[in-house]
Amino acid sequence: MVLPGVYAPQEDTALLAGALSDETLPPSAAVLDVGTGSGALALAAARRGARVTAVDVSRRAAWAARLNAARAGLPLRVRCGNLFAPVGGELFDLVLANPPYVPAPGVGRLPRGAARAWDAGVDGRLVLDRICREVPGLLRPGGVLLLVQSALADPERTVGQLRGAGLKAAVTRRRRIAFGPVVRGRERWLRQRGLLSRIETEEELVVVRAELPV
Repeated sequence: MVLPGVYAPQEDTALLAGALSDETLPPSAAVLDVGTGSGALALAAARRGARVTAVDVSRRAAWAARLNAARAGLPLRVRCGNLFAPVGGELFDLVLANPPYVPAPGVGRLPRGAARAWDAGVDGRLVLDRICREVPGLLRPGGVLLLVQSALADPERTVGQLRGAGLKAAVTRRRRIAFGPVVRGRERWLRQRGLLSRIETEEELVVVRAELPV
């Protein structure tokens, strides 16, 4: 169930869910799903017996995740807050992240309302850079980050920052999809900035996997 104004599971959710299914989770693994939206990924982890915390900056999304957990009969700890603030001082075996990553016009203008789920500043890295800086402090030794983003927001920079923080990181999955409504709505601006070529008609999504060495 997706409440109005809450990010609905889409191709990026499915791509990250596939990466999650490939991960071996220790018994009762501690999992964090940040930017949980309707809770789809959090519930996928909970079905595998993980102890899952779901976080979203949107109160409406937090309520949607709680409702979906109740409907599924699965335990889920839900917190409303900005990125990792609600779980400060905790450590996790796995962090799932489907953050906003679409470049957006408007220098210095922070996204509001439903747009917080996709708008991510002029380079698409408003939240991605924060994740790269902060996630190493939330992982247990051997812990893993699985993050999905668009190629429009420079996955190589994500990998480089995570490696610079001491994690083993690489792009592990790729999928090309037709432009969604957000990218179509700013297609001309993206081409003007050189983020899309004149002939591109698809967007590439990638999963970055990063692991904290034991």
